[in-house]
Amino acid sequence: MNIGSAPTICGSSIKGPSVVGVSATGFGLRPPPFTDTPTTDSHLDCRYARILSVAAQSIQRWLNRILALPIALQNAIFDEFISLVEARVDAARQAGTLDLGVETIAVESFEVISDTLLRTDATSGATTHLLELEIARALKPLTLKRLGEHFGLDTARHRLMHNARSGRVALLVPARSMLSDEGTRIARFEMIRPLKRTHIPAEQLAESSWEVIEQPEFERLWQAEVDEATSSCKRERLHLATGLLLPVWDKLPSDYVRVSRIAAKDGSSLLGREVPVHSVPDLCRSLGLEEASVLSAEDIVQAVMRSGRPMEVRGREALTLKRSLVNGAQRLELAGWSAARLDWYKAQGCFTEIIRYQTRLFVPTDQANAILARLTR
Repeated sequence: MNIGSAPTICGSSIKGPSVVGVSATGFGLRPPPFTDTPTTDSHLDCRYARILSVAAQSIQRWLNRILALPIALQNAIFDEFISLVEARVDAARQAGTLDLGVETIAVESFEVISDTLLRTDATSGATTHLLELEIARALKPLTLKRLGEHFGLDTARHRLMHNARSGRVALLVPARSMLSDEGTRIARFEMIRPLKRTHIPAEQLAESSWEVIEQPEFERLWQAEVDEATSSCKRERLHLATGLLLPVWDKLPSDYVRVSRIAAKDGSSLLGREVPVHSVPDLCRSLGLEEASVLSAEDIVQAVMRSGRPMEVRGREALTLKRSLVNGAQRLELAGWSAARLDWYKAQGCFTEIIRYQTRLFVPTDQANAILARLTR
């Protein structure tokens, strides 16, 4: 029994593959062979139609093969397929390369901190601006009830975790493993928290401050975090390129393409493309705005800690501030310093540590803003 016949395209009729009575030699039909034809417009359209017909037959053949399997095996295949898709989406989201189209960010309010003119079109007079915004966003934490409905707290595969250093809690859920560049398997876990979801490798989890706690204590701490988040707003700063963007599109960061609409409760809104803080200096320099590319010490520290990308620090020497994982904790490290100025850096509040026979210079995280401000004077 056949599904039916598709319309005739360029003289070739595409038959639907058989659902039942599949032969032992293969599922579905073989694609029609290509023939060499002159590259005129009509023949070119015909060849494109044949390519589409082969693609349609491949999809039908793949679906027919799955439909011929037992239901339990079909579910397992689709579960594996969805896991692969979710793993790639999570990796793109963490890398900042996930394209969501125009994303609407609903905020309580926003305030323009600074407005930098990037470009003025010589013909139309249209302008391109780089806005620094401070937005106040209402937090929407994951409630304990929803956590139990979606994941379950008494499942054997899930663990109730508590961070002894920060006092926060998380539900540890097994996640799909990843492959390293060398091809080795990296076991991972997903940490479900009231305000965010993150992934952590198994080796990093073993070296961290996370520990298993009992369910009553977990529920009490989770509810405390939810109550704290509900009663407060999160204030954050972001840079938004607005106005005529097409002429400067190639100057914007290619690894972070996110078009956002900032919509406040009072009806005001802004539409533009987000620019990460660590990309602001490069953007301004590429447009000849050297003075506008200078960031404050606080902005540099926050950008490095959040993104993990090194940033240039303009001081008496050409320094680079980067985030380094040392003894299971994230530190701020300075690179590019000279040994002749090492004592001066220590006098400003930095400290050194010898790791693998090399002297490395670090900035205390809790005093990073003040120390970095002194270094850039």
